[in-house]
Amino acid sequence: MVPVTSLWLPILVASVIVFVASFILHMVLPWHRSDYRRLPSEDEVMESLRRFNIAPGDYAMPSVSEPKEMSSPAFIEKMKRGPVAFLTFRKPGPPTMAPSLAQWFVFTVVVGVFAAYLTGRALGPGTTYLGVFRFAGTTAYLGYGLAMIPNSIWMGRQWSSTLRSQVDALIYGLLTAGAFGWLWPR
Repeated sequence: MVPVTSLWLPILVASVIVFVASFILHMVLPWHRSDYRRLPSEDEVMESLRRFNIAPGDYAMPSVSEPKEMSSPAFIEKMKRGPVAFLTFRKPGPPTMAPSLAQWFVFTVVVGVFAAYLTGRALGPGTTYLGVFRFAGTTAYLGYGLAMIPNSIWMGRQWSSTLRSQVDALIYGLLTAGAFGWLWPR
């Protein structure tokens, strides 16, 4: 068994490597450019929504207060007529990446901590590179990837976007695995 406190270096190295890899996948390569499409008549849609002064948050349209309302004729008619959407509204203002990038880095550290904890509980010092690689990589992939799948199942997110995110998660898991295998206590 290896305590998490002994694994701070692989946690931080993996976090930095994943952070850089995610920048390359999202900002340099065209890999994710088709994840979101532009609404037809975007300016008109934005102008019509602007007058409602919608608070930041997540919304469903059409929406119900209780599950039993989903079988009402009025709700079914709204679903048939559409549009049907899950919307996230953010606070208006100029784009600022710093808070999101900081949160993303913290998330990579959290995934690294879980990978360290589980791998450290299962394996001891001196475990082979491949043994550490398999365990840490699987754990990291689980942290980065599987939680996104329900968005396609329940929210209608394009499966192509979710599959690209799964490839990202696999890459992040492999990079995490490499850092842990390389820096594992001997």
